[in-house]
Amino acid sequence: MNRLARPLGPALLLLVAFLTLFVSLAYGGGADAPLATDPGAAVRYGLPVSKLLVNLGAAGSLGGLVLAAFALAQTKPEFGRALDVAAGASAVWTVASAATGFLTFLSIYSQPVSFDDRFGDLLATFMTTTELGQAWLTTTLVAAALTVLCFAVRNQTAIVFVAFLAAAGLVPMALQGHAGGTETHDAAVTAIWLHIVFAALWVGGVLTVVCARSLLTGKRLGSVVERYSTLALISFIVVAASGYVSAEIRVGTLENLLTPYGILVLVKVAALGALGLFGVAQRRFLVGRMNASTTGGRGYFWWLVTAELAFMGLASGVAAALARTATPQTEVPAAQLTNPTASELLTGSVLPEPPTALLYLTQWDFDLLWLLLCGFAIFFYVAGVWRLRRRGDRWPAHRTVLWIAGILLLFWITNGGVNLYQKYLFSSHMLAHMTLGMMVPVLLVPAAPVTLLLRTVAKRSDGSRGAREWVLLAVGSRYFGFLSRPLPAAILFAGSLWAFYYTPLFSWATTDHIGHEWMIVHFLLTGYLFVSSLIGVDPSPHQAPYPMRLLILLGTMAFHAFFGLTLMTGTGLLLADWYGALGWDRGIDAITDQQNGGGIAWSVGEIPTVALAIAVATMWARSDGRESKRYDRKADRDGDAELASYNEMLARRASAAPRR
Repeated sequence: MNRLARPLGPALLLLVAFLTLFVSLAYGGGADAPLATDPGAAVRYGLPVSKLLVNLGAAGSLGGLVLAAFALAQTKPEFGRALDVAAGASAVWTVASAATGFLTFLSIYSQPVSFDDRFGDLLATFMTTTELGQAWLTTTLVAAALTVLCFAVRNQTAIVFVAFLAAAGLVPMALQGHAGGTETHDAAVTAIWLHIVFAALWVGGVLTVVCARSLLTGKRLGSVVERYSTLALISFIVVAASGYVSAEIRVGTLENLLTPYGILVLVKVAALGALGLFGVAQRRFLVGRMNASTTGGRGYFWWLVTAELAFMGLASGVAAALARTATPQTEVPAAQLTNPTASELLTGSVLPEPPTALLYLTQWDFDLLWLLLCGFAIFFYVAGVWRLRRRGDRWPAHRTVLWIAGILLLFWITNGGVNLYQKYLFSSHMLAHMTLGMMVPVLLVPAAPVTLLLRTVAKRSDGSRGAREWVLLAVGSRYFGFLSRPLPAAILFAGSLWAFYYTPLFSWATTDHIGHEWMIVHFLLTGYLFVSSLIGVDPSPHQAPYPMRLLILLGTMAFHAFFGLTLMTGTGLLLADWYGALGWDRGIDAITDQQNGGGIAWSVGEIPTVALAIAVATMWARSDGRESKRYDRKADRDGDAELASYNEMLARRASAAPRR
């Protein structure tokens, strides 16, 4: 079975994927000739085929990079094999993306292929001026850059940044296709991107393990499969959740599940369920057999991985066909609505009810990305505490309470009423900013997540880097050592206020969904760094003196208050073409709301700052108390030799003074 399964595994994936694609296209009508202008059968069938190759190429690229970074040792030969897989897959991704962009142009313009200047100018205009053409051009360029980087880069630290580039290269794909209607666009984009990224990681990880299997001697194959199964489990959860959100947006009702699009969704769900069962078998049966077997359990591995690749091919083929199949729910852009309001043209949805305290607590606008991140953060923290207690170690209960409280606050800010109103009201946006940058870090930093991770995650001995190794590398780096000092952290934290609100970054973060996600990450990281430099208990390469911490905190507090007062007294609207043009006609004035936002920046931002000052002073007092106790114990051991030596030195100086 081993020799037969090795070449047939990836071949079976391709065979099942293409067969499923053509059957699904025939059933769902994804390749039927349009009623208006027919670009030809070659374009109608070539477009989903090239899109399938794009998905598989991206999967091999991302899967190979992630496995090289988190599951393989740089000194072992399988590390280079994984990067070779990523490089080859990136080349496929590049060619398939270029072909997809070209076929998309033909399907829209229905132009016969020619080599004259008119055809070239029309193609260049499509690729450089339209959103769809720019998306495929960007994807092609990113994939081409990844091809070069995968061949040129062999440093494991640099591979992480290349993997992030691969994940970012999937963003243009998420902005295409069924991106939802006017009110669901942001949710649809997030769901598509998460679905593509983690499906690629899932499929590409299996392909990488299969291609590197001959180099994984002894029980190393079992270790790599065990690490991959952890990534696969996370991928399964994210793919299932994002797939549900996408289906909810595009299918809508249970009756629509009986449409061709709905039936294809059910087929994909069935394939996903089967892959979940394979994952359970992999974690509970395969890994144990492989670690117990003297041959590494390769026979068990090939039987399971072959069946898994077949179902992955089934899911991949259906997914490519769904991208070309008409959805039951009609998607109407705001520009095509009858008499759209100003809010619908700007935000894609109508204005909500004027906010009240009750609406802030009861209204929800879920962001799948942060919903999943918050869920994983609480689960892994609690799992770490549980692991400590099972082996008899203690972990302070208040740290667990602080962590859960901080993550729940983060969840409410990113999914609750504040998230609903922040794109309509500057005051809600400022409330989110202050909470993310100050209140959430004040709760998370004392929970010591890095310390918990170091105490619960086992150290690897084969030269690979897991979560523990990567965290230690990051904490011990000179970049973190510089940024973790109070002064640089304070400059980054306070300077971000002016750099964000008085540059085009504010407009990007307000009007663009990707910019909004970047804003959340930026505020969280800068706030966490600043708070950690003041009251952090996790390992840090630099611990500043407490007087310096207090001085920097007081200076930052004054700077923060000045920023809030500037907004409170200002009469110029920061983003007039957005907040001033939404069309509020129910007692909400844009400039008054902005001044209220300045009051929030001054008041809500200062409350955590005062708490920080109290915490720093308390830590200073405790540090002095510990130092005094340490000195007293030392004096008891040596009879206060240090004080006696000091007194003798003074006596010698006193006796020598009269003689001089």
